[in-house]
Amino acid sequence: MTKKLIIDGTEIEVEDGTTLMHACEAAGSEIPRFCYHERLSIAGNCRMCLVDVQGSPKPIASCAMLVGDLPPNRDGSPKVVSTNSPLVKKAREGVMEFLLINHPLDCPICDQGGECDLQDQAMAFGIGGSRYCENKRAVEEKHIGPLIKTMMTRCIHCTRCVRYMTEVAGVEELGLISRGEDAEITTYLENGIMSEMSANVVDLCPVGALTHRPWAFNARPWEMDGTESIDVMDAVGSAIRIDTRGGAVMRILPRNNDAVNEEWISDKTRHVADGLKAQRLDTPYIRKDGKLQPASWDDALGLVAAKLKAANPDRIGAIAGDLAGAEEMFALKDLLTRGSVKSLDCRQAGDKLDPKLGRASYVFNSSIDGIEQADVILIIGSNPRIEAPVLNARIRKRWRTGALKVGLVGVNVPLTYPAEYLGAGPDTLVHISSGEHPFAATLKAAKNPMVIIGQGAFARADGLAVLSAAARILLSVSAGKDPAWNGFNVLHTAASRVAGLDLGFVPATGGKDTAAMLAGGVDFLYLLGADECDLSRLGGAFVVYQGSHGDRGAERADVILPGAAYTEKSATFVNTEGRAQQTGKAAFAPGHAKEDWTIIRALSERAGAKLPYDSLSELRAAMYKPAPQLAALDSVETRSVSGLETLAKLTSATSSEAFALAIQDFYLTNPIARASAVMAGLSQLRASRDNKLSAAE
Repeated sequence: MTKKLIIDGTEIEVEDGTTLMHACEAAGSEIPRFCYHERLSIAGNCRMCLVDVQGSPKPIASCAMLVGDLPPNRDGSPKVVSTNSPLVKKAREGVMEFLLINHPLDCPICDQGGECDLQDQAMAFGIGGSRYCENKRAVEEKHIGPLIKTMMTRCIHCTRCVRYMTEVAGVEELGLISRGEDAEITTYLENGIMSEMSANVVDLCPVGALTHRPWAFNARPWEMDGTESIDVMDAVGSAIRIDTRGGAVMRILPRNNDAVNEEWISDKTRHVADGLKAQRLDTPYIRKDGKLQPASWDDALGLVAAKLKAANPDRIGAIAGDLAGAEEMFALKDLLTRGSVKSLDCRQAGDKLDPKLGRASYVFNSSIDGIEQADVILIIGSNPRIEAPVLNARIRKRWRTGALKVGLVGVNVPLTYPAEYLGAGPDTLVHISSGEHPFAATLKAAKNPMVIIGQGAFARADGLAVLSAAARILLSVSAGKDPAWNGFNVLHTAASRVAGLDLGFVPATGGKDTAAMLAGGVDFLYLLGADECDLSRLGGAFVVYQGSHGDRGAERADVILPGAAYTEKSATFVNTEGRAQQTGKAAFAPGHAKEDWTIIRALSERAGAKLPYDSLSELRAAMYKPAPQLAALDSVETRSVSGLETLAKLTSATSSEAFALAIQDFYLTNPIARASAVMAGLSQLRASRDNKLSAAE
């Protein structure tokens, strides 16, 4: 049902379930608020959103009042609401005066300055002075971890942080204790907050009570330039903004994207920025007499080209790493296949995903926001809390509606929502597939069943058989239901993986995969930012490493070609659901480092196989021909369950080995993270806390 209102002289019609605050904003009136947030439960703490409603003896908190709850006028006329009457103005001024009684006058040294809701609303809705002369209350600083700096004297008790940690992050480690003048927000047991998404509370804090400890006193908001980009720390593809000053990345903040990350990002995404400045490769290197020596681009590319031309194509291989963009993978594949090279692989973790089985076999088919439609989820060989914290928060969001059941096969890890532990390995999948397991009936009864399979299940010798078993489960429980719903979801951990599969960066017929190449199957190996594989068994192979950081691949390399990090180039990444997105160039690569596709283009000329594109736009035009889905930016194509039939028909046997976790340390998953001092500190803190918990148990 709808109801008519007259708001500041404008008549509008809104649904009964709409809050009075949103109705006023729909009519074009601004409503100030501190405690209200669209993605959190309503608290009604701050009283800043007061409005004057016809017939009400006092102002009403518009955030907590539904339009349908307003009593009707006796004559049936629409209710009249005023957001700027003298009564409302006086009430808001009084609220602001109360809020500022204890607030310290330290705006010049507060990191929230320039981005502070309290500053803005005090200017717009407050008064120029205060009638209170009592001593200000002071609250001691709480150390709640290495990421969040507290100054709780500034706190106005809006409880946004408490509600976020409880409702979104799923870690009930913040709370409001005491009452009246003694009230304060703190951790219950005075421990640091250890959630993978804890730093989002700083974005939510409307004052300077919570600020970012790693960024303390580094820069002012108006000094920095913002660039819209995409996160590559996992395969979710969260929307971010990169703030730079003088060519240096100062901070990374979330952007709103309701279809992917809403407005949250993980702590690793936010605070990995210091890793962009450490361990950087800024000049080419050539190994001479067992030591890497700085070299010129001409010498480095000339040596690589000579070795490439001299090698047998059957003994040449290339591995693309987790942070490689689609453009450089396409260019490298184009160069090597022109020389009849067959051994290419983007699956450095040993994934058994095969693009020949169709795109539905290796993406998150239901889409990330489709999680909110699922009523039963079966998680196989994955820990979403570590592998994709933002996606895990979406599962928790769905669970909080009371309409979701979760089953877990693999390592019994603590998630942020209850999950029924079903078993440790493929044997459990066989029982579910045959209908013997009780959870099979739960899946069958679901309207929108979902299966999420992680790298811990498909990056093993029997990975393809495990994928096939998962596909059979999904097809069997989807029979007779909406054919448009495809609940078969592959959860990747690497930002580059889906684009690599889309481009066919996998072994051709007769080619070697990552394991075979690393076992001594090649004489010339090109590592495109590949650092997460075991290079100890390569023997005497000539190794070229192209990347941004001096990490594991650079240690083994005979030639190093310095590339650009994701903040220093415009590159295409495809997230786990198959959504193509592009990063923005926020800064320039240091020293003599270059954008990755230009390095490969220069190498092709020296190798006598000049690639036919001289600009990024020309390269992308060529790339879109074999992979047109990469041109459809920020869109997800619908894939029906029928696309899984080929995968489901594979009948190879599974082993009885239990599934393992794909990620052991959330904070150290790639070269940029391993170069970050902040991530290293968090890793040590997490390990110390885990050891204490294990000892207590």
